[in-house]
Amino acid sequence: MNAKRKTRKPHKPQLKRRREGARQASGGHWLWGAHAVLAALANPNRLPARLLLTEEAAARHASELETLLAEREELRPEILGRESFAKLLPEDAVHQGIALATPPLAQLELEEVLRACGGRRSVMVVLDQVTDPHNVGAILRSAAVFGADALVTTERNAPPESGVLAKSASGGLEQVPYVKVTNLARALEKLKAEGYWCLGFASEADATLGGTEIPERCVLILGAEGPGLRRLTREACDLLVRLPAEGPLRDLNVSNAAAVGLYELLGRRG
Repeated sequence: MNAKRKTRKPHKPQLKRRREGARQASGGHWLWGAHAVLAALANPNRLPARLLLTEEAAARHASELETLLAEREELRPEILGRESFAKLLPEDAVHQGIALATPPLAQLELEEVLRACGGRRSVMVVLDQVTDPHNVGAILRSAAVFGADALVTTERNAPPESGVLAKSASGGLEQVPYVKVTNLARALEKLKAEGYWCLGFASEADATLGGTEIPERCVLILGAEGPGLRRLTREACDLLVRLPAEGPLRDLNVSNAAAVGLYELLGRRG
């Protein structure tokens, strides 16, 4: 595989399902769970409106909250009993006694991410109609762990920011830009024009990801479980690759496949 694609001169980097009767967070939605909420409080781009804690959670996270809230004097924690706390959140929320009401993060445009990356080595993840917020959140977590520059998906047929997505991302939503585009094929062409190679995951591919020469700038593209990549997305790929599968099952869950792929691209190869 020839990884010497011509690149443009790089820019300088710039820097619910709800329980019946549960109330929406004023001006936004609820995030819950320790990792998701503490990461959101540490993110200067967040504008939290309300912080809820049980007595146990307030004691458990006292030192972290003292540091984080020193920069947010206007945010006063509310200590609630478990029953009152649970009434404000979806019935199945695994909240760990901590929740934050906040508007969604302002979404970055793909062009902004590209400017921030400049001409350096870069890996992004692209999702083609992956709709489960648990999967998308888990992929954001892996992207944050291994250092991917963005998670790109479509405006339609992709989950919005939510408590479920943020909990699954375990803080990754605050670290990795979650970029939505109107037309995925056009976005891939834009990435190619900036020197990225597009590698699409397909279980029937001849090439394996581990056996492929990986260029400095690449995009890992995954489709929905079952349908996989759509035709136009496949046609936009420079190469289709697969993970080596020698066991009786041929495919991984999409979030697991993303984690293994990112480890191959960014973890194992340094």
